[in-house]
Amino acid sequence: MNSLPDENSKKFVVILNKKIETGKILNALGHMTAGLVGTNKNMDVFCFLNYKDKGNNNHPGISHFPFIVLKAENSNQIKKVRQQAFDKNISFTDFVSTMTIGTSEEQLKATKNLQGEDLEYYGICLFGDSDELKEITKKFSLFK
Repeated sequence: MNSLPDENSKKFVVILNKKIETGKILNALGHMTAGLVGTNKNMDVFCFLNYKDKGNNNHPGISHFPFIVLKAENSNQIKKVRQQAFDKNISFTDFVSTMTIGTSEEQLKATKNLQGEDLEYYGICLFGDSDELKEITKKFSLFK
């Protein structure tokens, strides 16, 4: 096996708005994660691993790095983290309420008609240096 990077050097952190119902927040979680990974130009950064079981069956494609899910009390807390991530050039994808209405065309139009501060944030998915992410997410608790 090739040498793996320190698994504590980077991580995924998702912060979810606790006020959003379970089905909607899980949908947002999936979309944000797929968006963050899918739009990254350097897929190697995620260090994907393929696991083989005793029968040589492949269990492909999970990242080597931890995936932490935290909860926010409200949309405003997520907006603040989003701004910090933007300022520090940390990779992120967010999910807002307009992404849940009608067709993709309707979602794009609804989002375009609102200012950032007027959007209701369901969550944000971040990936980066563990210490940087710990610093901007330290006030959040685990999502349970």
